[in-house]
Amino acid sequence: MIFSSLPFLIFLPIVLLLVALLKQEQHRRIAIFAASLFFYGWWDWRFCFFLVAASTIDYWLALKIQQAAPIQKRRWLLLSLASNLGILAAFKYVGWLLHNINQLTGWNLPAVDIPLPLGISFFTFQAMSYTIDVYRGQFNPTKRWFDFSFSMSFFPHLIAGPIVRASHFIPQLDKEHPIERDNLLDGLATFSKGFLKKTLLADQFAVCVDVVFANPAFFSSGTVWLGVAAYTAQIYYDFSGYTDMAIGLARMFGFQFPNNFDHPYLSGNITDFWRRWHISLSSWLRDYLYISLGGNRKGRLRTYVNLALTMLLGGLWHGANWTFVVWGGLHGLALAMHKLISERWPNPGQVRRLLGVPLTLLFVMVCWVFFRAPSFDVASIVLRKMAFIDSVGCDWPYVQALLGLGAAIGAHVYVAFDRRLAFDFRKPIFLTILVVALIIDLMFAPTSHGAFIYFQF
Repeated sequence: MIFSSLPFLIFLPIVLLLVALLKQEQHRRIAIFAASLFFYGWWDWRFCFFLVAASTIDYWLALKIQQAAPIQKRRWLLLSLASNLGILAAFKYVGWLLHNINQLTGWNLPAVDIPLPLGISFFTFQAMSYTIDVYRGQFNPTKRWFDFSFSMSFFPHLIAGPIVRASHFIPQLDKEHPIERDNLLDGLATFSKGFLKKTLLADQFAVCVDVVFANPAFFSSGTVWLGVAAYTAQIYYDFSGYTDMAIGLARMFGFQFPNNFDHPYLSGNITDFWRRWHISLSSWLRDYLYISLGGNRKGRLRTYVNLALTMLLGGLWHGANWTFVVWGGLHGLALAMHKLISERWPNPGQVRRLLGVPLTLLFVMVCWVFFRAPSFDVASIVLRKMAFIDSVGCDWPYVQALLGLGAAIGAHVYVAFDRRLAFDFRKPIFLTILVVALIIDLMFAPTSHGAFIYFQF
């Protein structure tokens, strides 16, 4: 059930109406919990049992960590990490590992094709942050199983984030959340913004991207550059669109989610980019992986290694493919290099500041090639075309992609000069713009909206 699909647009008002009619908070939460399981079970009802079981394990282990003597706390934490990482590895990486073993050894180990539960990477990371926070003494575990299970299964963030830590969400359960007019309006505004990002921009860019990356050798260098630029825009508007919709949905029910994007393509360097892109993941990697590896506490060389290793593992988290590992490795090396440069020349000159944004964006675009390409062969062809080494091919000036990129660049330039850009659904001028945009969306956007890119993770 995609947020931008007709079934969801029928499902949502039914749930909102049901919750609005219920007077007791516990009944409202039971209704939302049941709706969340229905939402998750829409793809495969069997995974609902998996979701509840995984939540129960971490709920129990968190209590054990809090109750245990200091010497035993670590054992319970390791059991939690082993449980979560084991589940993630079993569903996501076993088949890939067996394939690589067969490639290296010439063996013929049987292929394993295990259906991947949607959002498994997101809710396992949320669960690990919960038990790690309890182990560190930064958060007291909830005594109520339902509260933790509710926080894990809440449908707005369940499939593709943002990664909402229990320490942020569970304290919100201490107050009641009736359906209120202001929350509905604010939530609808944010949801509509995300809906338009997904359907009017991301899905339109996808048409160009899918064709170019399916056979890049057929196209000229200019068209391949258009395809890469379209993907750069697509993944941003697709994922930030999902995030806006998730934040808006949570707000409708009275809950607050953290922001997950802050105009990352305006970043002046790669470190700044990762402060702005997928903020809930980058902060998770910093707090629970980079710091656990030693962070910057063990000397300069170890700091650079920790940065590179963190992003390398972050790349692998995105998918069982070496292209993701290379993508993460490139970003890790870039982060380490930027830290080295910043330490040696802490005050960037005017030239460095002036070139920072376009050079950072160019690097990010090149890295996106590995993220999008299904194989190194495809990535190699795309990069050769981008370097004009093999520029011959068909020109395809896909008008919708060009128009969308023009609008996207214009919006980013506007925000660059005016960070006070407002999005208030209750302002008449915005309401008019929103209605017109939705009408245009229904008239010209692709009729069948694809799944969000991050659903595969």
